[in-house]
Amino acid sequence: MSTLPRKFYQQDTVKVAKNLLGKKIVRKIGRQEISGIITETEAYRHKDDPASHAFRKITDKNKAMFGDVGMAYVYFTYGMYYCFNVVARHPKSKAGAVLIRAIEPENGIKIMQENRKITNLKNLTNGPAKLTQALEITKEHYGVDLTRNPKLYITEGIKVKKIVSSPRIGIKEATDKLWNFKINI
Repeated sequence: MSTLPRKFYQQDTVKVAKNLLGKKIVRKIGRQEISGIITETEAYRHKDDPASHAFRKITDKNKAMFGDVGMAYVYFTYGMYYCFNVVARHPKSKAGAVLIRAIEPENGIKIMQENRKITNLKNLTNGPAKLTQALEITKEHYGVDLTRNPKLYITEGIKVKKIVSSPRIGIKEATDKLWNFKINI
């Protein structure tokens, strides 16, 4: 399957967050390929979104959100976990990214279990830090071009039937925005 093109990410961030559901994230580690279907995302925009890292100004941490679409924005949170985002926004917007919150494991499940040091499939990749641990996504992936990188990319996946929208998780600002999106597989 071919990698999603840059044009896919050149749309409103909220639209991209919905459109990423059902897509497949692929991570290659050596000769091993691990992958999963994206089942939960959250949109974070710019000036209209006080919960976004890009709301106030550009910093060393968030500068990827202001850069080219289709790039990885990986940040460290709670002093111990990484979160994986895809830079996505309409060309008229200055910043935006989609947090990948959860995936349904598909290939390389044993590797994911080893990386997470658990056997329970239900809790393997059902959170942003869990999926970065399972897929071995770290700060080294900050700024990676997901449209051209053979070791980390997103492709077509499955057809989505129903999307559930709700408030984003773990934020205190802009809780009225229903920009958390989920599907059940």
